[in-house]
Amino acid sequence: MFTKEWLDVDVAVKDGHVVGLGRYEGRERLDVSGAYLVPGFIDAHMHIESSKLMVDEFARAVLAHGTTAVVADPHEIANVLGTEGIRWLLDSCTDLPLDVFVMASSCVPASRFESPRQPLTLGDIESLLRHPRVIGVAEMMNFPGVIAGDASELAKLQTGLTDHVDGHAPGVRGPALNAYISAGIQSDHEATTFEEALEKRRLGMWVLLREASIARNLRDLLPLVKRYGPDRCAFCTDDREPDFIVEHGHINQMVRVAVEDGISPEDAVVMATINPATYHRLWRLGAIAPGYQADILVLDNLKSFSPRQVLKRGAPPRFVKLDVPEWVRQTVSLAPVDATSFRIPAGPKKIRVMRVIPAQLITGVEVVEPSLKDGCIVADPARDLVKIAVIERHHATGRIGLGFATNVGLRRGAFASTVAHDAHNIVALGVGDADMAACAMRMAEIGGGIVIAEGGRVVEELPLPIAGLMSDRPLLEVHERLRSMEKRLHGMGVTTASPFMTLSFLALSVIPELKITDRGLVDVNRFELVPLGIE
Repeated sequence: MFTKEWLDVDVAVKDGHVVGLGRYEGRERLDVSGAYLVPGFIDAHMHIESSKLMVDEFARAVLAHGTTAVVADPHEIANVLGTEGIRWLLDSCTDLPLDVFVMASSCVPASRFESPRQPLTLGDIESLLRHPRVIGVAEMMNFPGVIAGDASELAKLQTGLTDHVDGHAPGVRGPALNAYISAGIQSDHEATTFEEALEKRRLGMWVLLREASIARNLRDLLPLVKRYGPDRCAFCTDDREPDFIVEHGHINQMVRVAVEDGISPEDAVVMATINPATYHRLWRLGAIAPGYQADILVLDNLKSFSPRQVLKRGAPPRFVKLDVPEWVRQTVSLAPVDATSFRIPAGPKKIRVMRVIPAQLITGVEVVEPSLKDGCIVADPARDLVKIAVIERHHATGRIGLGFATNVGLRRGAFASTVAHDAHNIVALGVGDADMAACAMRMAEIGGGIVIAEGGRVVEELPLPIAGLMSDRPLLEVHERLRSMEKRLHGMGVTTASPFMTLSFLALSVIPELKITDRGLVDVNRFELVPLGIE
């Protein structure tokens, strides 16, 4: 790994670690003649909850593709269950055959416009940083606050317990980027263009090339590696759904795509192994060398990167089945909702509309004339204008943010989810108010999940009873249910490739340009709430 050479040697393993390269005799011998050995792949930044799988099932899913370690930001479950949820997640990962390292979530809520169950305080972050598997501060999403010198945000970066901080700076350039980095932030996974990634790398940032379910930025950023090499670059999946894992893989998919796109296999493997280990200071991971943990993939070729065999600490992975306590399941507290809850009285002559951008987390904004019926502003599928709502679900406040979206394609019915970054209230898109209400009320009955309604009744659903974020079912079952629901949505007119992941990010108030929370529409560029109507 350190010279990017292929060596024809034996690898000696003892007590889960590599003890030598050369020629050895051992009590057990695994013949891998003619195969390629590479270190286990490491995901430099991700959210386990976005897989919609319980952590034991997630481990089973990604280990099959050669991912042996992940660096996770658990801010999804933190928004729902606070520090208790993070500690439960950490405890659940103790006996997994997957190494799960955690960054202490820095922005719960992501901004003042979102409503989690409870905010994480500076004291909470400091407490988490004392846990042995918490290795730093997770992505600092409140980039406007950091750039403006907000004392409360800067305090999270200056605890004295760590100087390892991940970033989140979508589209941040120039003087603002310099200010953000000066605060001590070392990485970014939000770059979407070569020019943006290059500027960040020039200023010393680690660029985490992302290939998520909808934010597929890998091919756009690979020219950075072709021109300047793999230094200070690593792979991450951020938010990847079950269908992507089943059909394409995990970090190995990124290695494969990089090689197909002209990156050398050696450079691609470096970005999947030693680079993320070096960035995150995981000094015994990322290489096949003396003293390193024996996480080893046996590959038949350097094209598919589908491992013939995965060794975790020198042995085949052994999986465990975890139990989930009831307090992790009962997380939906919803005030009664009916069709009238979604009415928007007529009044403004122009309204702001969120424009969904395919395969991206960012959105646009349009100004249009509203469609009116019975004294209310309504959805207009003929104009590709659908209603969007975010319903507070942690404290049954009855608070609902209402707006409109376009470039969705939905012609009838509604769909909704309790996976709604980052506060994970209920987010719904719909043509009919009764269908949106049916989705919301079903969430309370099943403990959260994804629901489709048509004709005033639920027609298909995927329960996610673990914090309203994760299923307790096997990977393939979750995958098949999601595929069935996506097929139904496409039949209802939806044009988006990953409709549920796309829906979940329409509520994230720290990704430009226009978003919505239970408190209303958020202009992310101005970082303020704005009314639906424009006079």
